Amino acid sequence: MTNLDHAAHRFASPVSASPLPVRAGIGLKAQHYQDIIDTAPDIGWLEVHSENYMCAGGPTQKWLSAMRERYAISMHGVGLSLGSAGPLDDAHLTRLCDLERRVEPGAISEHLSWSIADGVYLNDLIALPYTEESLDVFSTHVLQMQDALKRRVLIENPSSYLRYAHSVIPEPEFLLNVAQRSACAVLLDVNNVFVSAMNHGFDPIAYLDQIPADLIGEVHLGGHSQVVFDDRVLRIDDHGSKVCDEVWTLYERLIQRTGPKPTLIEWDSNIPELSVLLDEAAKADRILAHAAIREEVRHAVAV
Repeated sequence: MTNLDHAAHRFASPVSASPLPVRAGIGLKAQHYQDIIDTAPDIGWLEVHSENYMCAGGPTQKWLSAMRERYAISMHGVGLSLGSAGPLDDAHLTRLCDLERRVEPGAISEHLSWSIADGVYLNDLIALPYTEESLDVFSTHVLQMQDALKRRVLIENPSSYLRYAHSVIPEPEFLLNVAQRSACAVLLDVNNVFVSAMNHGFDPIAYLDQIPADLIGEVHLGGHSQVVFDDRVLRIDDHGSKVCDEVWTLYERLIQRTGPKPTLIEWDSNIPELSVLLDEAAKADRILAHAAIREEVRHAVAV
């Protein structure tokens, strides 16, 4: 057994042990702090971008503590740049660990991407070249992240707008190899699969079907926009609108296969009123509830 195998074994706990409620959650936005405190809406959980709360105190920490008293929290990182060729930023990882200890989140996640080169932060989640070299780098960085946090993390599939000519591993296979090498789990973003499928011309159902149910710790749903580029439609994952019908259809099919999974409604731009996010979450909750009933019926018939 290699050193990588030994390290991965430490995090081989089942995803089902995650304390996130198997319901729909929403992303926590500053515009909605007071509404959530005042109305205490019936939502499963809240997700925060980790980097927005990496501070020792102040109003954002007070708001987050107040939310944590009422709801389970998922921490979703965007700045660790696990796919960069150089070493991870130790200071950033330390801040992440400090926040994790304060919040005690139900789940913590990062992206299958890179965003830092030669110390310059590019403020974007850039797709990786899917090669053996980048697989080694990424898997090692995931293990380093898990070692620091002392827990299993979730890795989210990206949306993409280009492909590298020297990529030799299909994206779902790359993601599964990362999970095998590091014993991480998967944050499956259905909208990202759909956006990439439409941009590159592959079958989103075939992609989703390759991800085993027991590896999926969380699901993301969000909206996207369309622009015309070089006489073709390009879909942009901007999280600025409602989930489209095609993505709802893919999500319902996924949940029928995997069973209910904690599901987030992502909305990061053009932030609407809280009621809009709650309506989207309620739609996901209905799909989850129907899937739970189907599972109960199948179990009863089997017994």
